[in-house]
Amino acid sequence: MDTVFIRELRADAVIGVYDWERRLRQTLVLDLEMAWDNRPAAAGDDVGRALDYALVSARLVDYIEGSSCQLLETLAEQLAALLLDEFSVPWLRLRLSKPGAVLQARDVGVQIERGERGG
Repeated sequence: MDTVFIRELRADAVIGVYDWERRLRQTLVLDLEMAWDNRPAAAGDDVGRALDYALVSARLVDYIEGSSCQLLETLAEQLAALLLDEFSVPWLRLRLSKPGAVLQARDVGVQIERGERGG
């Protein structure tokens, strides 16, 4: 199985458990790998058979910017479910980070894998 990836996709969201976090928008950064069989698209040079990473990116940014979860874990699960359902991605690895959340670290976050990778 091939991999389609998106790196450092940025979107602003209301996220956090503290009162001050609920009053502002914070930038989140998403790294994404998705299993996809690229052979049908490549064989016919057919974008209609490819996983449209521009469409995936736009959908994720829209979802993140409309969200208001307290936990990154919750938002990561929601994004994974969206990708599995709406884009029929069989497997994904999603890394969602919150830069600046811990002063001494560049960023913190969660990474999850969902679905079956296949062969």
